[in-house]
Amino acid sequence: MTQLLDGVRIIDLTRVLAGPYCTMMLGDLGADVIKVEAPGQGDDTRHWGPPFTAGGESAYFLCVNRNKRSMTLNLKSAKGKEILEGLIKEGDVLIENFKVGTLEKWGFSYEELQRVRPGIIYATITGYGYTGPYSNRAGYDFPIQAQGGIMSVTGPSEGEPYKVGVAIADITAGLFACNAILAALFKRERTGDGQRIDVSLLDSQVAWLANVASNYLISGEEPVRFGNAHPNIVPYQVFKAQDTYFALAVGNDLQWTKLCEIIDHTEWAIDIHFATNASRVKHREILIPLLEQVFMGKEAHHWLDRCYAVDIPAAPINTVSNILNDLHVRSRGMLVDIEHPTAGLTTLVGSPLNIPTNPPTISKAPPLLGQHTREIVQDMLGYSDDQVDAMSSEGIF
Repeated sequence: MTQLLDGVRIIDLTRVLAGPYCTMMLGDLGADVIKVEAPGQGDDTRHWGPPFTAGGESAYFLCVNRNKRSMTLNLKSAKGKEILEGLIKEGDVLIENFKVGTLEKWGFSYEELQRVRPGIIYATITGYGYTGPYSNRAGYDFPIQAQGGIMSVTGPSEGEPYKVGVAIADITAGLFACNAILAALFKRERTGDGQRIDVSLLDSQVAWLANVASNYLISGEEPVRFGNAHPNIVPYQVFKAQDTYFALAVGNDLQWTKLCEIIDHTEWAIDIHFATNASRVKHREILIPLLEQVFMGKEAHHWLDRCYAVDIPAAPINTVSNILNDLHVRSRGMLVDIEHPTAGLTTLVGSPLNIPTNPPTISKAPPLLGQHTREIVQDMLGYSDDQVDAMSSEGIF
């Protein structure tokens, strides 16, 4: 079956997480992703560990680099830039996350790229974007989480602020960049026009503050940390059962009525202090201790089963091992085994882009550094074996 992005070629100059996550998603959809890495070192995440496989591959690198071909190229050399230009001529999308202005200094401005390859889509992912007073600052996920506001509303109400447990600013920037690239490809199919895409980690972080940002813009009140509770919905948080914790999310008044029934407190459904979500938010300090006392009377599975029976959203609080071994997750194809050149049979998290009519596939294991250099420059640029050998000895590859 032809994949959705068959025939689309991505020249991928990104490293670490946001850019590689974006290009992995494009690769999952069938694009030919050519990952260009520095000779001898490669993507920073190749060295981030432990854990490493028995063959020395970083678990971090493996998580975002499937469905790509790797070539090494010394972009600080004149010959390296010449080869990059050759790759661009054969590409549809160029994506990079260098410091702002790096490619322009090398002679690859958007305007020059359009001359070299009319209609090419040029995407950058940076900490702060190409405009604004912070544009020249370096940006990693952790300081962006700090600066972007999410740490001010994450974690317990007292004590130090908390970051999210995964590099969420990076991941969401990669998702937004992927969305923009897909939209640009759609536009180009109609008009032939290229596009300039400027995605920043900070913009991405601010964008998904979502209701928290809107709460401030409407009320003028500074959002605060609620731990595992919700600023606008009650009860919507973690509760301790007799044996362990579980998550409960009562999103409307009908669900609240059902909850009152299954916990044998139907009187709370009509209590003026609790009958509506607004009243429950106002009186959370009264309601939550009452619910905590009830839930401590039975084990978590008892409350979860009762919630499931009446369609109240609730869930166990799984460890990573729990969820990766969950029957539902596995039935959805979210774990995929693939043969790796040095690690052998390797399990990866699959693609969430479930498209039954044209499903994403994982056809290439995360590549070894420079694994495909020779085939790429020979097939795409027409270099001979002798030329590749000579340039390798000169440090170009």
